[in-house]
Amino acid sequence: MSKELKTGIVAVIIIALFVWGYNFLKGQDLFNPGTRYFYVEFDNISGLNEASIVSINGLKVGKVSEINFNKKPERRGNLVVKLSVENRFKFSKNSIAKIYSAGLMGGQNLAIIPSYEGEEAESGDYLRGEIEKDLIGSLSDKITPRLEHTMDGVDSLVTGFNQVLDYKSRKSLNRTILNFEKTIMDVRTTLASVNSMLKNSKGNIEETVRNTKKITEDFSKVSEDLAKANLGATVKKLETTLTNVNAILADMKSGKGTLGKLMTDKAMYTNLTNASKELEELLREMKLNPKRFVHFSLFGKKAKPYNEENNIKNVSNK
Repeated sequence: MSKELKTGIVAVIIIALFVWGYNFLKGQDLFNPGTRYFYVEFDNISGLNEASIVSINGLKVGKVSEINFNKKPERRGNLVVKLSVENRFKFSKNSIAKIYSAGLMGGQNLAIIPSYEGEEAESGDYLRGEIEKDLIGSLSDKITPRLEHTMDGVDSLVTGFNQVLDYKSRKSLNRTILNFEKTIMDVRTTLASVNSMLKNSKGNIEETVRNTKKITEDFSKVSEDLAKANLGATVKKLETTLTNVNAILADMKSGKGTLGKLMTDKAMYTNLTNASKELEELLREMKLNPKRFVHFSLFGKKAKPYNEENNIKNVSNK
């Protein structure tokens, strides 16, 4: 095989690949003889372009091959979209080709909404076209009526509010607002006074904080000294002392010892009481009639006899 023949074969292959690639980018597959073509007419394609995806029930089945203006005078200005569909999925001529938004970032695709009623669609048939509103358009359609209804309600509310607020009420409301503003000014003045007072008392506050810190440190030192002190031994001695006191009280309660007998022996208590009473009577008798017990006279004077009446009246019988 000559060099020229090889060059010619390679050139033919390159040209064929170029033609196939060009048609493939346009949505036409030259190696798939089963491709079908359908047409859809729109007055506005909403950004649909050639090579946009064509799908059926979410499955990609083809592309948009061409978009041209309708050449008929009565349909002038409308656009005719040519679809290439490779899939052999069957549907009727009553099916709808709907343009829909591919996403929030823009871009339009075309979906065939299949219908199975009526005559089966053949290659070259026209399908009825529709345009699905994008997300913003749908939201606008839903929000606009509600917004209009809300605005009507606001307008009614404002009208009713104006009717309720007559001249006197509006004047009273104005006075209330002015009083509120005055109150705010008073609050600002009070805050300014408080700030000034705090500024002037800054030194005293700092001194108080230092004194508080010193007291806290002294208290901490005292606590540390108490912690270091042998409180355990002191408490132990106190417990021993209390034990001894309890033992003494127990002995006294049981009648042991002098104090115990004095507390529990009624006869001893009675005897001590009588003895105390008799001693008191003896001292009283000695005070009232001392000469009955001691008599001393340089001149031989006789002692006065015992006078019971004076003794009862607590009168001395000297």
